[in-house]
Amino acid sequence: MTKMILNPNAIRGKFGDDYLADERTFIMGIDQRITRHFAERFAGLNVLETCTGAGFSTIALARTARHVITVEIDESIRKKAISNVKKAGLSAKVTFLLGSILETKTIEKIPKVEAAFIDPDWAVTGPDHIYRFQQSNTQPPADLVLRNMLNMTDSVAIVLPPFIPVEEFEGLPEHELEKIYLGDSHELFCLYFGDLIRFPGETEFCVAK
Repeated sequence: MTKMILNPNAIRGKFGDDYLADERTFIMGIDQRITRHFAERFAGLNVLETCTGAGFSTIALARTARHVITVEIDESIRKKAISNVKKAGLSAKVTFLLGSILETKTIEKIPKVEAAFIDPDWAVTGPDHIYRFQQSNTQPPADLVLRNMLNMTDSVAIVLPPFIPVEEFEGLPEHELEKIYLGDSHELFCLYFGDLIRFPGETEFCVAK
């Protein structure tokens, strides 16, 4: 497989500065215009984020939230996030935890929060890959993380791939299902629960390509 050579201008254009990113974190990282949009709903709140990744969503959240506690299972990726958050000048507003958000020993380290932002890794692909929410095959499993986070706070947002049939969200607590578009391309779903809901039902957010 040919390794992707990252253009610094592409990193700056997508994420807003000369942050650290490798091929995986560049592809999985969300465009800064979309992360800013997510972060608006968390203004002034103490927020739990899972999973950190290279810290691009963390940076957006930290700019609006009172404080962000962010959990990442991969130490090498966490180091990139710490460096990126420092470059953004937001280290004082972010607490980094290393561990699995599904393990009790990690959850016990988390103080009381007012809202949670879930962005599971869904870069699991292959010729026969089918994205699912029920019995999820994201890492960590999105359905299990959502259930755990809703036990901690009613106000949760979860980012999911656009390929999941919306029927899989039936039976969840009342939520707003936002379809995120980059130009004409449906990039993401974001489901909002609790006080993060603005309009129950389906909504759309679009940014120019």
